[in-house]
Formats: sequence, structure tokens, C-alpha cells
Amino acid sequence: MNKMNRFRLSPVALLVSSVLALASASANAQSTAQLDTLQQQVIEQGRQIDALKRSAAEQEKKYEALQRALRQQSRDTGRNAAPAQNAAPPVQNAQGAPSTEQHPVQVGVAPPSEQQGPASVPQLFEQPGILTAKGKFVLEPSLQYSYSSQNRVALIGYTVIPALVIGLIDVQQVKDSITTAALTGRYGLTNRMEVELKVPYVYRSDSSVGRQLNTGSAADQVFDSSGKGIGDVEATLRYQFNDGGLNKPYYIGSLRFKSRTGRDPFQVVTDCITSCVGNPAGTGLPLDQPTGSGFYLLQPALTWLYQSDPAVFFGTFSYGYNFARHDVSLNIQGGQQEFLGTVKAGDIIGANVGMGLALNDRSAFSVGLDMNSVGRTTQNGAPVVGSVRVVLAQLLMGFSYRYNDKTNLNLTVGAGLTRDTPDVTVTLRVPFSF
Repeated sequence: MNKMNRFRLSPVALLVSSVLALASASANAQSTAQLDTLQQQVIEQGRQIDALKRSAAEQEKKYEALQRALRQQSRDTGRNAAPAQNAAPPVQNAQGAPSTEQHPVQVGVAPPSEQQGPASVPQLFEQPGILTAKGKFVLEPSLQYSYSSQNRVALIGYTVIPALVIGLIDVQQVKDSITTAALTGRYGLTNRMEVELKVPYVYRSDSSVGRQLNTGSAADQVFDSSGKGIGDVEATLRYQFNDGGLNKPYYIGSLRFKSRTGRDPFQVVTDCITSCVGNPAGTGLPLDQPTGSGFYLLQPALTWLYQSDPAVFFGTFSYGYNFARHDVSLNIQGGQQEFLGTVKAGDIIGANVGMGLALNDRSAFSVGLDMNSVGRTTQNGAPVVGSVRVVLAQLLMGFSYRYNDKTNLNLTVGAGLTRDTPDVTVTLRVPFSF
């Protein structure tokens, strides 16, 4: 009986097993279909995310372009504002950076942006800070006076013992005064580029006071010489590389070319009778002072300005290359010439740094340090005897006052920090904007 029951139940078990197998297969197929659907959804969402990223990047570029356009419009509005707008426009071409002063604005006129370009603090160095606006012209007359004095001791002879010198001892005091009146013009080609032309007129006087010891003479001998005339004309091109602002520096590159239109040291007549090289007969000093350097110079430079309220920091790195002159001769007395050959003045490595601070809406103060290293002069490829590298360093203080919307007064005073630097330098600049 039991065998019969087992036999009858076997088809039922088989049926249940088949149903369970079909259910399992159906569940697996359904799970696979769900996984495929989820994968398709993930892929589609990834595509949507990529499209949103591209759209966000394009919107960010448009936003940055709009910001630059607004900043440029603010700078142009500040530069071209008329007095009737009751706004104080920034003075052009002054060494410095963004102004911290408060400008009154007219009702219905948007206030100037905080990203507005650099404004005025006193110009300490030769390189101005901000550039001239497109289509604008700045005429800047200037007057500079420098004074230097040095003591020179020349020993002509030989030493027997450290306390006894056999020969001639020549002691000289050299006092040099240079007054330079210059007329500088700047024109804005674009809002990022300007050209400049500078024409100087130089008056120079030199006095040497000497007393020859061991000759029985107790009187000082004075040798005076002077010279005046056109100086070396200069041309400069400047370009602003980026849009600066708060916590973002401005970078301005420049390329300066100096001619030799002034009367150079090889054109003046020296107080030499037969020769100025080796053992000169005479003092060796020029009878007339030169008004130019005598060498063409090309000087690239990079100026940076950084705003950190309430102060503005600025500086410049430069390198000046002096071109060599060939077949150079020195004029001596009697109409004779002494052939020197190829002469090259030393190249100039320069760096300066300063800080400006606006005192109120019309006046500002700045202080800075200017250093230049001048290389040795060479003759026919070899260094000239007695020529050494010279370091020039000046401590500068400047003050500016905006007289009106088109005129600015800029006064700079410099004190020499090395023996080869002028003792004092005073410069007055008065730029007029048109």
C-alpha cells in the first residue's frame, strides 16, 4: 500500500519541482531586466550630468567675460568722467595702484566697482604705474636736480715702507650738479597699451678741487667745466598683461629704447696733451661736460602692482643692454685724437620696490628703494683698467596732489645710499591729461 502511495505522489512532486524551476527562471529573468533598466538609467543620468557640467562651464566663461567688461567700463568711466558728474577721476600715469578714496556719485549712477584699475599715488621711479586710456594723451613736463660729491686720492709713485711714499699724492674733491628739464608725451593706443616719448635738456656743471702734496704748494687748485644741450631721447612701449584687482596683482611689461642724441663723452675735449691712456699729461678731465651717455640702450622691464588696503605695493625688474661702439676715438687738446677701438658700457640690472598710501581724496604719499648694478666697461673685449662693477642705490619718498581732474603735481626726493649714487635728487613732475 505504501508503495502505491509513493508511486502516486511522484508526479505531484515532479509538477511542484517544475513549477518552482519555472518561478526561479522567471525571477532571474525579471532581475536581469531590472538590472538592465537601472544601467540604462545610470548611463542616461551620467549624460545629463556631463551636459550640465558643460553648460555650467559655458555660463562661468560668460560670467567672467561680463565681469571683465564691467571692470573695463568702470575704468573707462572713471577716466573719462567730467567734472559735472561730481566724481573725482583717477590721475593718469602715476606710479601706484587702486585708490582707497571714496568718490561721491550722482543719483542714478552706479558706484565704481571695487575691481577698478590702479589709481594715483606719487610716481617714484621712471616707470609709471597705470596706463593711459585709449585715445587719451598725457603731456608731462618735469624738472630734476641731482648733486653728488666725492673725494678722490691718487698716489703716483711707490712705497718704500708702509709709512713712507716716494712720489706725488694728489687729493681731489669732485662736485657734480646735473639739472635735467624734460618733456614727456604718452598716448594710449588701447586700454592695455601706450607709447611714450621723452625729450630731455641737460645742464651739467663739474668742479674739481685738488691739492698736490709733496710739491711745496698749499693752495687748492680748482678745475671747472660745464655743458648743456639736448640729452638722450627715449621711446618706450608699455602693455598691461592681465586684469588685476583685490588680492590679484597687475603686471605691466615695457620696452625702452634710449638713443644717443646728446653730446657723448667721446665728443668732448679732454685736458690731455699727448695721451689720456697710461700716463696722461694733464688732469685727464673733460673741458666740456657731456649731456649724453654715448651708447644706445635697450631695456625690457616688468612692473607689478598689488593692492592691500589701505596700502599699495609696487616694484619693477629690468635689464638694460648697452650696445657696443666701434672705431671710437678720444679727443685731446690740439685737435688730436687717441684711438680707443671698440668700447662697450656695462649692462644694467635694476630692481625697485615701493609702497603707496592715499592720505585723502586729493593727496597721497609713497616710499621706495631703487637699486641698479652697472657692469664693467670693456675696451676691445677686455675690461678697462680701473673699471669695476658699480652699485647705485637710492631711498625715495614721494608726494602727489591732484590739482584738478586733468592736472597732478608729483614731487619726489631721493637720498643716495652708496658712494657712487648722487647724494640728493629732487624731481618735480606735472602731468596734464587731454
